[in-house]
Amino acid sequence: MLIELSDIIFAVDSIPAIFAVTSDPFIVWTSNIFAMLGLRAMYSLLADFLVCLKYLRIGLALVLVFVGTKMLVASVYKIPVLVSLGAVATLLGTSAVVSLVRPRLVRRSGLNSERS
Repeated sequence: MLIELSDIIFAVDSIPAIFAVTSDPFIVWTSNIFAMLGLRAMYSLLADFLVCLKYLRIGLALVLVFVGTKMLVASVYKIPVLVSLGAVATLLGTSAVVSLVRPRLVRRSGLNSERS
C-alpha cells in the first residue's frame, strides 16, 4: 500500500514540471498515468545505473533549474516546447555520456580515483 501511495505522490509531484513543457491537459494526465505504472519498475533499473552514472544527479539538478527558470519567465517569454525537450534531453544525455566516458579517461591516464 505504501509503495503504491509513493508512486501516486511522485506522479502528482511531477505535474508542475510537465506543465513547464506543455499546457495540454491530456498530455499531463496521460504522462502521469504512465509514470505511476512504470515508476516502480524503473526504480530498480535506475538504482543500478546511478552507480555507473555518477553525474546524473547534476544533470537532473540542471533540468530542475531549467524548468524553474522556464516557469519564472513564462509570463515574459514563452520557451517553445521543442526547445524545452531539447534542453532536457541534452542535459540528461550529456550527464550520462560524461559519466560513462570520464572513468575511461581516468583509467587511461593512470590517475587514481582519489585525485579525480
